[in-house]
Amino acid sequence: MNRRILLIAGARPNFIKIAPVHKALSAVPGFDVKIIHTGQHYDREMSHLFFDQLGIPEPDINLGVGSGTHAEQTAQIMRSFEKVVLDESPDMVMVVGDVNSTVACSLVAKKFQGIDVAHVEAGLRSNDRTMPEEINRLVTDAISDILFTSERSGDRHLRAEGVPDEKIVFVGNVMIDTLQHHLERARETGTVAELGLKERGYGLLTLHRPANVDDPTVFAPMMEAISRISESLPLVFPIHPRTRAPYERWCADRGSRPPGIRVQEPLGYLEFMHLTSSSSLVLTDSGGIQEETTVLGIPCLTLRDNTERPVTVDEGSNILVGRDPEAILSAATETLAGRGKKGSVPEGWDGRAAERIAAHLRSCWV
Repeated sequence: MNRRILLIAGARPNFIKIAPVHKALSAVPGFDVKIIHTGQHYDREMSHLFFDQLGIPEPDINLGVGSGTHAEQTAQIMRSFEKVVLDESPDMVMVVGDVNSTVACSLVAKKFQGIDVAHVEAGLRSNDRTMPEEINRLVTDAISDILFTSERSGDRHLRAEGVPDEKIVFVGNVMIDTLQHHLERARETGTVAELGLKERGYGLLTLHRPANVDDPTVFAPMMEAISRISESLPLVFPIHPRTRAPYERWCADRGSRPPGIRVQEPLGYLEFMHLTSSSSLVLTDSGGIQEETTVLGIPCLTLRDNTERPVTVDEGSNILVGRDPEAILSAATETLAGRGKKGSVPEGWDGRAAERIAAHLRSCWV
């Protein structure tokens, strides 16, 4: 008897995570896996290009939801996905990460149709409920039937929230599966040379979280500290669409653009991974980049007051520096003086997490 699994993707981090999961599940006889793309990220750089580069088949169904407020987007995904569930009659809906698509499809599957939900990357917690992603994580985990965790802190959080042990399955980090599989191809893109950069001769900057970019009283002092860092180390800044307007306003207000900050259009996965792997320092507020730099051994300064990925700090190369300009500048100075963190690779970040997911589901359905 075939088991039908609907694998949900909506935003760039999801694409990176579903690539190895789709491959591993599709290799299991009797598993019928369909990719549902909600369309939460819909331009080519943030969507189709990632499917092309990661070798993911074209989605079986694209809901084409597009942008909107959190409420509008979540509601539209739920309305559209309910029709898919009724048509497809899946045995399981598998969601990844913590975006609006994750929680919306989980709610439809479990609340309205009683279908099993599996959550990949379950149990991560920032303990900051002002973050939309934190609410998405809490809600999704509360209603999921199988919770695949990527680090041991996830197991502890779920147990503390009353999740039974039999629902929690530690498998490791599927994002690292993708990184390891594509790292050599990423280096073959030649992106570093094309941009006129030298290996280890630059840093990488990414910023996109509302708490960092939406309030000028936070963004401006932070960017001034980053500008000072760029006087010693050129910084490449692939700019997120939501960050462009705040950045342009900041440059206009100060009357100049920092010559050491090189603004770059968003890049494909392979190109961005080449930039990351060849940099000497990364400054970011991204969750996934904290993980990737940990495996690559690149010093990472996370410009947030908390992280849902504590293993990157406890074991990896990540330092949680917050938003204070002096703290950012001090940590960067230490790193550039050769005293940055290298860390070690956490348990289960070995490139086989998706295989363990497939093996577990196979054992459940034998």
